[in-house]
Amino acid sequence: MEVLDILNLGEIAHYFSKMAMFPVFDLAYYIASILYLKYEPGSVEVSRKSPVASWLCAMLYCFGSYILADIMLGHSPIDYFHNNSHILLASAVWYLIFFCPFNLFYKCVAFLPIKLVLVAMKEVVRTRKIVAGVHHAHHAYHHGWFIMVITGYVKGSGVALMSNFEQLLRGVWRPETNEILSMSFPTKASLYGAILFTLQEAHWLPVSKSTLICVFTLFMATSKVIMTARHSHGSPFALIESWLCHLLFGSPLGGEEAHDHHHAAPAATAAPASPAKTKEELSEGTRKRKTKKAE
Repeated sequence: MEVLDILNLGEIAHYFSKMAMFPVFDLAYYIASILYLKYEPGSVEVSRKSPVASWLCAMLYCFGSYILADIMLGHSPIDYFHNNSHILLASAVWYLIFFCPFNLFYKCVAFLPIKLVLVAMKEVVRTRKIVAGVHHAHHAYHHGWFIMVITGYVKGSGVALMSNFEQLLRGVWRPETNEILSMSFPTKASLYGAILFTLQEAHWLPVSKSTLICVFTLFMATSKVIMTARHSHGSPFALIESWLCHLLFGSPLGGEEAHDHHHAAPAATAAPASPAKTKEELSEGTRKRKTKKAE
């Protein structure tokens, strides 16, 4: 207890929840977001052929969640663009990542230790965006809990939800990458976080908002850093989700799917035997017809 009194965790959580995001954390968010844009296939070619399209894609990566949330709440989709300092900062980051001589800036921020720091700082901003979305919806729809969840979810993962539209700007159409069909870890975590912060906003969760912000940010940053360091695209929720979906919706467990694929493999390998036989029969029939014609 004395250690806890000395640390005063409540005050630390309160200070952390009130800490300003601009410019340091927002800068890290823009760098990490546009860095992932450059990883997308064809993004470098688009930046050379059409810098305007590349810039628009970068702005969607940085501000897509605000745009989508504003549309949902009946505001102008370009409302966030009145923040000149944010737009200029994100534009400067876009230019440095794509057009810096010798790719120096890109090489620096893509260096793994630096990238891990940027990824952790990005998750700090993501949590604040979820909280802001839930709070904003709470004021507009005081008892609209589903609206609060959806708005917080969109604020946290709007960039991923708009990925198909962003791909169209780059001349790519891949509907199979729809984030609703196959959710990534940040998208799932944003949904779960929106539910938690909605429960807290409705006073159904007996914990202060500052403490929840601190704990959820720590979880998000730690998980994302570990996944980035391991180059993993999995999810910490995979096991729980697998069992819940199996119990509630009858979905096959991960092990059952692998078992089914294992048994299906011999059948798949045995299938080509039939076409091979058919070809032999066809060639034999052709040979017989030629022989008959020659006779």
